Amino acid sequence: MFRCARLSAMNDSISMMASWVAAADRVVVVTGAGISTDSGIPDYRGPQGVWTKNPKAEKMSDISFYISDPEVRQLAWQSRITSPAWTAVPNRGHRAIVRLHEVGKLHAVVTQNIDGLHQQSGVPTDKVIEVHGTIRQSVCWGCGDKRDMLRVLERVRAGEIDPPCDLCGGILKSDTISFGQALVSEVIDAAMRASEQADVMIAIGSTLSVSPANQVVPRARAAGALVGIINGQETAMDHFAQATHVGDIATALWSLLREAGLAGGDET
Repeated sequence: MFRCARLSAMNDSISMMASWVAAADRVVVVTGAGISTDSGIPDYRGPQGVWTKNPKAEKMSDISFYISDPEVRQLAWQSRITSPAWTAVPNRGHRAIVRLHEVGKLHAVVTQNIDGLHQQSGVPTDKVIEVHGTIRQSVCWGCGDKRDMLRVLERVRAGEIDPPCDLCGGILKSDTISFGQALVSEVIDAAMRASEQADVMIAIGSTLSVSPANQVVPRARAAGALVGIINGQETAMDHFAQATHVGDIATALWSLLREAGLAGGDET
């Protein structure tokens, strides 16, 4: 009895979000690591997360350790070579968001992910706001020069264990936001603007525990948007949402699209 009631409540939440999306002109989607786990990219804090399984890996994401310790940088470069991001492909969850774009509903994707899978899936680059940067570029800590990361990784494979900047000899890192590193104000501003313009915001696959990226949720709610959250577990921002769903992300998204009359028989 309790299980049936719980399943009914979850289905009601998806139906509610579907009705919002069907009537909306501007849907803003917020995504976290959970949408990419089906593509073979582990999250950070989950049971099989990168930092859960290897706490030392967190040092590679701390800018103070990265800049001061050559050994940490060397480990980071080896980790980048073997990153699953290079072989990952978009999954059903990503394609559900593409469907929102195809039917003219998607206003923006605000993503905490650095894997570039939204762009690969077919969401236009100008609609993707990467608040934590991208692994697909390198950046020099000294002069700011940016290059294609795959070209830098070729140097690592050729024997450069800590490749310096070609222009100034400075320290290179991925063009991602590390712990202790300031976010790019223009990017955060763009995320907040998109949130304020939303009719509906759907947060997907994020614990919404990392600030300031998670502040898009209360910002959207304060501006009058309807807010839904779909995740594998409860989140830090559930109290801002009018509807929440805990369960498989891709399945929930395609159920939402079907109920909104937007799936078009194209669930793949």
